[in-house]
Amino acid sequence: MFKLTIGATLVAAALFSNTALAAHGNIKPKAHDSLGKCVKAALAKHDGTIVKVEFKNEGKSGVYEFDIESADGTAWDIECDARSGKVTEVEQEVGASDAKFTSVAKVSEEEAKATALAARSGNVVETEYEIESDGKASYEFDIVTADGKEYKIEVDAATGKIVEHNEEVYQIGKE
Repeated sequence: MFKLTIGATLVAAALFSNTALAAHGNIKPKAHDSLGKCVKAALAKHDGTIVKVEFKNEGKSGVYEFDIESADGTAWDIECDARSGKVTEVEQEVGASDAKFTSVAKVSEEEAKATALAARSGNVVETEYEIESDGKASYEFDIVTADGKEYKIEVDAATGKIVEHNEEVYQIGKE
């Protein structure tokens, strides 16, 4: 995975500090500032604190994924196209035993994990349980391969089919 320079780390620290986020309405990104545009767009969808941002390759497009914790404790994953600055996906993160998840999941976590690992061998370092905007549920596995690259593989919890398979370029914030 990508190593951040000291300058980039300082920018990231400012981005994730509560004081910087408290005034996010004042963010005025420049035309070339795709991260700034996406931060503003993501926080417009769900206000809260950004606890993690990832940049991943989705096909030929770069996508930022923000993990946002709302004041009420709800966790959101919001994806934003780096080129356009537009939000492309909004998912709610839930616990494995959350009724919203278990009521629609037909595939066990172990079955979904086996599917993900068959597509990309390595070690699962994180598992998330997500509710899509249409109410569908999915498992999202972060897999680190032997060469140190990290991939996100999302498996539909009802069908067991892979719905996303992307390389994570870098991550800032907690796992």
